[in-house]
Amino acid sequence: MNTVHFDQTIELDGGGRLNGVDISYHSYGSLNGDKTNVVWVCHALTANSDVEAWWPGMVGPGALFDTDRFFVICANTLGSCYGTTGPESIDPDKLEPYYHAFPLISVRDMVKAHQLLKNHLGINEIYMITGGSLGGQQALEWAVMEPGLFLHLIPVATNAIASPWGIAFNESQRMALEADPSFGKPEDGAGVAGMRAARSIALLSYRNGQTYNKTQKDEDENLLEGFRACSYQRYQGDKLAIRFNPNSYFSLSKTLDSQNLGRQRGGVEVALGQITAKTLAIGIKSDLLFPPSEQERIANGVPGGKFVEIDSFYGHDGFLLEVGKITDVVHSFLI
Repeated sequence: MNTVHFDQTIELDGGGRLNGVDISYHSYGSLNGDKTNVVWVCHALTANSDVEAWWPGMVGPGALFDTDRFFVICANTLGSCYGTTGPESIDPDKLEPYYHAFPLISVRDMVKAHQLLKNHLGINEIYMITGGSLGGQQALEWAVMEPGLFLHLIPVATNAIASPWGIAFNESQRMALEADPSFGKPEDGAGVAGMRAARSIALLSYRNGQTYNKTQKDEDENLLEGFRACSYQRYQGDKLAIRFNPNSYFSLSKTLDSQNLGRQRGGVEVALGQITAKTLAIGIKSDLLFPPSEQERIANGVPGGKFVEIDSFYGHDGFLLEVGKITDVVHSFLI
């Protein structure tokens, strides 16, 4: 992982500002001479810049993001807790961590940070930009902000504007965080119990009833308690608590809510119409959180856009797990 500090001030959509930012990123493969072989991957909510770790099978020699051909890069987002400026970073004005006082970050603000890194690396053309969920939102936003930069755009399991359904899930998770008496206190570890509960809520939207009914079914029909589904929810909450930060979780959920590609642009369809990259929007048939109709809207709005639906048992998490199916449809699209 590399980390670069930028002294530039980022003026934020919400009216705040970040006076200087750190941006952490991973890269794989090598830039060619004219720097035109870039694949930029944008990550989702609790992921990080290490694409190999959270999207196994997608990066490497002969993979979809073929490191023998491409320079693959992923930058950790603003508001996260993996090296880029976020709630645990030091506020240069107060010389103490932001914690819960970290300002509201929009998807558009995240892209402003990506642009700083892109300019720092001297990249003037990106062969492909892609990402799922929050990552797809960043890819869409950037393709509107700099349409001439991208040759191919592949948003996966995402949307052009946050749905009331998705916002409701996010608010429920924030309510779980706020129910933790320690959340919001200016100290390390505050809100961890609330984040465990928030993650449990999130999982219900990432999968679906069919998934749970098969993978978490108890063989003992005489149980009165101690159900497999219960232990699974707690396990997943505990697992996130080891690696993530509650203030970042809160902040990034707000970022998801703010997604509106058409804000100050005349509406979503007007914004989508400004995208010039060859676009493939991929939906997951069983996705409850970002239903395929949202990706179909993207494809219909982008000139020449194409929509493909993948059948998956795993709901929204299918964008992480269906590597083979995604690879096949993207290869067919690029031919």
